[in-house]
Amino acid sequence: MPNEVIWLLFALVNFTLLLIFYRLFGRVGLFVWIGMATVIANIQVLKTVELFGLTATLGNILYGTAFLATDIINEKYGKEDAKKAVWLGFSTLVVMIILMQITLQFEPGPDDIAHGALSTLFEVIPKVALGSLAAYIVSQYFDVWIYNKLRKVFPSDNYLWLRNNGSTAISQLLDSAVFCGIAFFGEYPFSIWLEIFMTTYIIKFVVAIIDTPFMYMAKNMKIKG
Repeated sequence: MPNEVIWLLFALVNFTLLLIFYRLFGRVGLFVWIGMATVIANIQVLKTVELFGLTATLGNILYGTAFLATDIINEKYGKEDAKKAVWLGFSTLVVMIILMQITLQFEPGPDDIAHGALSTLFEVIPKVALGSLAAYIVSQYFDVWIYNKLRKVFPSDNYLWLRNNGSTAISQLLDSAVFCGIAFFGEYPFSIWLEIFMTTYIIKFVVAIIDTPFMYMAKNMKIKG
């Protein structure tokens, strides 16, 4: 099956699972999802694939669901809960990095089969780790802020798509700029760096468009808690 087909199916699976979490666990499910998605997306991003003729990293879909979850919380429960969700995701990522770095310091036993693979995944390059953390907190906080600004200008539910897509598209541009700027600027020729930046953002923008019907479904769910 072509990567492009798998990617589209993967997007549908991710957003559907997010809604299932919300349906089953309410607001708490969204908080848990944001923490989980932030960690797993930063593992998936280590894998590169060919998509639509471009080299891209995985993780962008799952990372995009964290923005959708934040927007759902913002829309239905308010800005303060959305800010708490952002800090939850950030703290979860920090804890994962710290604990896995300590884990790698243990001398593996003679029959160990996992240490090499874990080292490959979790030996965090400082610039990449810093870029990921900075991009997350800056872009997510901006997403909460711009979503509320858009809601004041376009309060009607007829403009829910604009609040969702507008806030996510702009904040994902900021996310890509901060991450690529810290992690990769100076590591590649400028033309290559620009291609990485543009490819990353285009994929995130497409994910933001795909999530629109799921935002409407979440908006119309009657959830207690």
